[in-house]
Amino acid sequence: MASLSYPMTRYSPPPITDLTSKDARKRLSASALKLFFNIVDVWKIRDEDARMLLGGVTNGPYYEMKKKPEVRLLDTDRLQRVSYLVGIFKALNILHGRELADEWVRLPNTNRIFNGSTPLDYMIKGGVPAMQTVRRLLDARRGGI
Repeated sequence: MASLSYPMTRYSPPPITDLTSKDARKRLSASALKLFFNIVDVWKIRDEDARMLLGGVTNGPYYEMKKKPEVRLLDTDRLQRVSYLVGIFKALNILHGRELADEWVRLPNTNRIFNGSTPLDYMIKGGVPAMQTVRRLLDARRGGI
């Protein structure tokens, strides 16, 4: 009698980055912050809102991150937040022309997820779960799911 097993796949997933590792977070933090501040600049997000997207960072640490991203070690939560925002940024630029992609997070949205508010307000209020929802929405629209 033949044994049953899950079929083999040709897909080889990339290795998972261990975000609990201080070395991994140290390696990723500076580039993550640079990306974050570039996205915030392109999206024309106020510093107050940008601080909330990072999880409620106070003024001092926020401006230190902005001035010297290479010396700041991000925790797992902030790295995850930046990762979602990078994915959202990428998806918007695949789906839309540059002008709409850059404005989309600040535009009122009639999708029932946003209930007439902006995706930015939704992500600020909902934190990581909301960022994940926006990322999934955009990935589904571009055929990524």
